[in-house]
Order: sequence, then C-alpha cells, then structure tokens
Amino acid sequence: MDHRTPPGNIAPHIPADDWQRAQATGQPVVIVVHDTPPTGIPWRRLLVPFAIAGATVAGGWGLVAALCLLLDAAAHAATVIAGVAGPIGIGGITLRLARGKST
Repeated sequence: MDHRTPPGNIAPHIPADDWQRAQATGQPVVIVVHDTPPTGIPWRRLLVPFAIAGATVAGGWGLVAALCLLLDAAAHAATVIAGVAGPIGIGGITLRLARGKST
C-alpha cells in the first residue's frame, strides 16, 4: 500500500475512503473543477501599463527639473567667475565678460 498523504490544498474535498480505495486499486483520482472566468473589467491588466507609463513620465519630468537646476547653477557660477575675472584682453582686443554694477 502506498503511504502518501492525500493532497491537502489541491483537493481537500476528496473523502478519505475514496482516496484509500484509489490508492489500493491503483485507480487515478480525477478532480473536476468548475471554473468560471471573473466578470467585469480586469483591473490589473489595465493598471499595470498605466502605472509604468506614469512612473516613466514622472521620471522624465524629474530628469528635466534636475537638468534645469544644474544649468541654472552652472550659469550662476559662470556669471560669478566672469564678474570676478574682469575684462580679458588678447592682442589688443578687450572682451568684457560681465557688466559692472552701476551705482
């Protein structure tokens, strides 16, 4: 006799005497499951693509905001450096990088 335990979570509705008889005779145990597809809109199939698209858009806007912040800091640094450096002259041509403050 086979001493396997009946499947607990697969088919807990099989009576013990039917299971024992099937094990003793070698008959297969046939489990019939009547399954009906759920009605309505499959929300998970719809929400996952929208969540991915939303995360992509939010990431893109975050990248644009970070780039704008970085360019603003670079422009500010260039303005400060140009103001401190004063006019630059090469071969008689003078280039003033920043306007002086008028008082």
